[in-house]
Amino acid sequence: MASISRHFFDLGHLDDLAGASTPLHRLDPRAKLLATLVFIAVVVSFGKYEIAALIPFFVYPVFLISVGNIPFKCVLSRLVLALPFALLVGIFNPLIDRAPLSHLANFTISGGWISFSSIMLRFVLTVSSVLALIAVTGFSPVCSALLRLGTPKIFVVQLMLMHRYLFVLLDEASKMVGAKSLRTFENSTGGLRIYGAFTGSLLLRTMERAERIYSAMQCRGFDGDIKRTLPAEFGKRDILFLCGWSLLFLLLRAFNLPLIIGQILTGTM
Repeated sequence: MASISRHFFDLGHLDDLAGASTPLHRLDPRAKLLATLVFIAVVVSFGKYEIAALIPFFVYPVFLISVGNIPFKCVLSRLVLALPFALLVGIFNPLIDRAPLSHLANFTISGGWISFSSIMLRFVLTVSSVLALIAVTGFSPVCSALLRLGTPKIFVVQLMLMHRYLFVLLDEASKMVGAKSLRTFENSTGGLRIYGAFTGSLLLRTMERAERIYSAMQCRGFDGDIKRTLPAEFGKRDILFLCGWSLLFLLLRAFNLPLIIGQILTGTM
């Protein structure tokens, strides 16, 4: 069970993938970060009833995953991990918005179901693009890019430390799950009381280990400054990547490509 849990929550695998040497990996992190931010801003700008117009935007995360040689299963497993948060946001839409908005064969589809589908679609697009960005760049270079783009240093440092201590939490949880499985029968749960104690012990163990890690960082000269270098200026490939993708996103936002294709095929344009 511990090995399964460790494999499922192995968030560090994305940073391992960032060590590859594809043309996409060699681009400036700032270019990839800015392109992804433009992508997210454009995707979330669509109305709550938009579905078809969002479909062409899959070209960007698919491009990052394919050109960056990222295993699709790696991205999919982490999408599933974050899925409950998106479901919590949109699950009540069908109950609140029951007005008929569309018809499919003999079925009437309410606005709530369409807006719920739109939320889930935007969730898949934005989260998959961020996961692919980390996989082709690395979390630390992304933080360095944020710093070079003017993000306050205190925010970037907190982001890096939170990312680092998340691994500490998962590592301690994996050890405790393994210890529990060795001391109990496989089908024995122990009740809610056991899990309450488990959670409390996990918090204490994680805080204690985090304090030891921070003390070791201070002994090695950590003063809150991020000492990572990036190229001083964008190269031609970086500018082409950023401008090309940003222009494509804006064009897809301005023109509903699936609608245009449908009108051409049906001769109604």
